[in-house]
Amino acid sequence: PQAPTLSELMRWYCLNTNTHGCRRIVVSRGRLRRFIWILLTLSAVGLILWQCAELLMNYYSASVSVTVQFQKLPFPAVTICNINPYKYSSMKDYLFELDKETKKALETFYGFSEGKSKVRRSLDEWNSTGSDFFKQIPLLKFEDFPKTATDLRSGQKRKIEGSVFHKDSSIVNSGDSNDIIGFQLCDANNSSECALYTFSSGVNAIQEWYKLHYMNIMAQIPLETKEKLSYSADDLLLTCFFDGLSCDKRHFTRFHHPLHGNCYTFNSGENGTILSTSTGGSEYGLQVVLYIDEADYNPFLVTSTGAKIIVHDQNEYPFIEDIGTEIETAAATSIGMHFTQSRKLSKPYSDCTETGADIPVENLYNKSYSLQICLHSCFQKAMVDSCGCAQYAQPLPAGAEYCNYKKNPNWMYCYYRLHEKFVKEQLGCQQICKDACSFKEWALTTSIAQWPSTVSEDWMLRVLSWDKGQKINKKLNKTDLANLMVFYKDLNERFISENPANTLVILLSNFGGQLGLWMSCSVVCVIEIVEVFFIDSLSIVMRRQWQKAKKWWNDRKRDRLGKPPQAGDLERQGHDNPVCIDEDLPTFNTALRLPLPQDNPLPRTPPPNYSTLQLETAFTEQLPDTLEVGQH
Repeated sequence: PQAPTLSELMRWYCLNTNTHGCRRIVVSRGRLRRFIWILLTLSAVGLILWQCAELLMNYYSASVSVTVQFQKLPFPAVTICNINPYKYSSMKDYLFELDKETKKALETFYGFSEGKSKVRRSLDEWNSTGSDFFKQIPLLKFEDFPKTATDLRSGQKRKIEGSVFHKDSSIVNSGDSNDIIGFQLCDANNSSECALYTFSSGVNAIQEWYKLHYMNIMAQIPLETKEKLSYSADDLLLTCFFDGLSCDKRHFTRFHHPLHGNCYTFNSGENGTILSTSTGGSEYGLQVVLYIDEADYNPFLVTSTGAKIIVHDQNEYPFIEDIGTEIETAAATSIGMHFTQSRKLSKPYSDCTETGADIPVENLYNKSYSLQICLHSCFQKAMVDSCGCAQYAQPLPAGAEYCNYKKNPNWMYCYYRLHEKFVKEQLGCQQICKDACSFKEWALTTSIAQWPSTVSEDWMLRVLSWDKGQKINKKLNKTDLANLMVFYKDLNERFISENPANTLVILLSNFGGQLGLWMSCSVVCVIEIVEVFFIDSLSIVMRRQWQKAKKWWNDRKRDRLGKPPQAGDLERQGHDNPVCIDEDLPTFNTALRLPLPQDNPLPRTPPPNYSTLQLETAFTEQLPDTLEVGQH
């Protein structure tokens, strides 16, 4: 037989001594081990759950990748507009009364005088209606700001009431109050509701007041007439080269912009063909010489000379007034481009839209969705709903008309109030509109050089005048010309994209890694846990319910027959035996707590009969010197 183990000796000691303290020690040690095991298990499970929750919270995260590749690039669309939208010589008849009121205001306020205009007024219907309206909204000079003002048209003083909106950078006037001019807009339905718009600069006040009446006039002119009043392709374009080859007006597409007149787009893609370039550099891009014709500019509408251009995708609307680049005359403007494509992940990774179909705003521009299109369309819709007409600078919604003082005398006050709410983000447009998930961008680098040079000015102007000679009867001046070059600086296409940082496979891998690190658990372990805690628990509950149902059925059957309960029916089940009820696992400790029969005495267990406890000698006979003395 083998040597006794520590647990066997402990069991023998406890059973022979029948000491309750011994039992408590053994039981306490078992409970302590179980408590420590449960604590460590719960800690590991909690740590795993915390790590898994962190993984789930960071599941919808994205990583950004930048790819640069060298390849043949499609050339973008280039839209060119003259800063002056319409020929002033053609518009004088429509603007005669407005120009006369403006000159009168300049003469009253600044002492500006000019000889009487020799232009014959042939459009009396425009002049008669405009004269009455100018009386309602005149320019004002403030003397006791903001209480008293002088009408610059009649010279009469008038009291001013209403909210003050200063249109310059600061509402505090740093100079004399006499320097402040502006105009007052009142609600046509309620004369007490007025807004006062002031400017510390007379130039800004006159231009703003002029544009206000200018839009009234242009809103009443038919589109076909306005296209004739603006510049044609032959008027604007003198020479054209692309990729080293000659081009002409057939490569340009005209579209009419409300504020910039006729604009022309190179490589618009309307015919289904988009030009591309396989070489970078200024010699292989677009080169055009523009005829600006400064002498035919409207002196009150625009105060700068040149053209505006914008580089954009063929499916995008060119917002000249927002992001256009101005080029000056008597100069060569070189614009180098870098092409970048960007794509963001949509929901739930970011709050962007793929096509704009999920935005509750009608696209009025018939172009691919962009944030600017959404904002302008949203404001135009609010304008139609609030003021009953559409703002002139933006496309018309279905069934609406442009605002003018004939049909909508209250539109100016309504427009300024609505625009104030739009700027303060109170219309809700900024909250509704979202960025596009994918877009193309051309980063521009602009450089300017004098053109033509002093030594080449004479012959170049002569040649260009000869080329233009059949259309104009004068020698060209360099201030009427602008040289434009648009090209790729390199053919490196940059692609910026967002990719999901986590997928289902990565999530499961991270979850398995956490289980393996903290609990040495694998997929088989997880299956066993599911089996123990769910399948076995379900089977135990079902068996318990079956036993209860069976007992209930037997009791009911016995009650029907009137039989008394028998001893076999009172047999205890294992789960009803109080001896087996123990919070510990079925170990040696549980056996120690089993009760003994009442009649039998407490048994005494003999010590184990191990052969190792017996003393044996290797000698067959006892040695003489070990015998006792008394025996002799």
